[in-house]
Amino acid sequence: MIAVLKQGATKQQRDSLCEWFKNMGLEVHISEGKYKTIIGLIGDTSKVDIELLESLSIIESVKRISEPFKNANRKFHTEDSVVDVGGVKIGGGNFAIIAGPCSVETREQVMAVAKAVKASGAKLLRGGAFKPRTSPYDFQGLKADGIELLLEAKRETGLPIVSEIMNINDIELFRDVDLIQVGARNMQNFDLLKALGKTDKPILLKRGLANNLKELLMSAEYIMAGGNERVILCERGIRTFETYTRNTLDLSAVPMLHELTHLPVIVDPSHATGISRLVESMSLAAAASGADGVMIEVHNDPERALCDGAQSLTPEQFDRVAKRVMKVREALS
Repeated sequence: MIAVLKQGATKQQRDSLCEWFKNMGLEVHISEGKYKTIIGLIGDTSKVDIELLESLSIIESVKRISEPFKNANRKFHTEDSVVDVGGVKIGGGNFAIIAGPCSVETREQVMAVAKAVKASGAKLLRGGAFKPRTSPYDFQGLKADGIELLLEAKRETGLPIVSEIMNINDIELFRDVDLIQVGARNMQNFDLLKALGKTDKPILLKRGLANNLKELLMSAEYIMAGGNERVILCERGIRTFETYTRNTLDLSAVPMLHELTHLPVIVDPSHATGISRLVESMSLAAAASGADGVMIEVHNDPERALCDGAQSLTPEQFDRVAKRVMKVREALS
């Protein structure tokens, strides 16, 4: 349930109303917009007398929300959320390009890619230290050493870093990571989501390869219910009957999610297609669809990459893509 307050309602009136709700055992979520203040109520709202509530002088309107996701719901928070990641803003008209290698391999590789993507306009550096792989015999990442290499690249370039967490026991290793990524395979790892909800870190939540948008938003709700509202959603393609591409990029998810939620939405065209030559066109389409950013894999030597070389751009290719993406953004604005 949400209660919209009239303009001119005082802080004392609002606080008194919130205390009344809390005494009924309800969780209260306040969203102060430019023109409206919305009080969201989570819990058993059947005990709330709507007619009584509507009769109060400070109440403009009262609505029940049928969707199970409450904190992530745009009805609770009508204005776009802006997530600050190490000084880089994402959402609410702020667009960010995230770029870097699929996996951290060597110091030379990470440094070379970090410097190149920054020069081409990337705002954040991505890199996998822990790698979930289909085969147990494939490269699994450098783990803690990989994070240290990312942090060194951050000190060298100033780029905030993004890396994927796989295990709840590794949270402490991510204390200096600016944006913690939850990958597609862990989108419904609820114990991990609950633990991340208790951190003060921004979370990049990827859509599972066989999950619908409601399930994605419910996973975001797990994080937000724990108190961490700094969540960024990522469309990275879903598994369909198509076999020519790695996944099927669902760009309709971008405007649909923007209708349903106030959270920022970015797109990962690299994992969606799995083919480097398709990344440019899908990046441009993502920007045109209204995405708040794109995440692109870049490797200085894709042919020798230990992970996902087929979908990685060279620094030179990334430079072209980044410039064209920003032109699309300029045209939209």
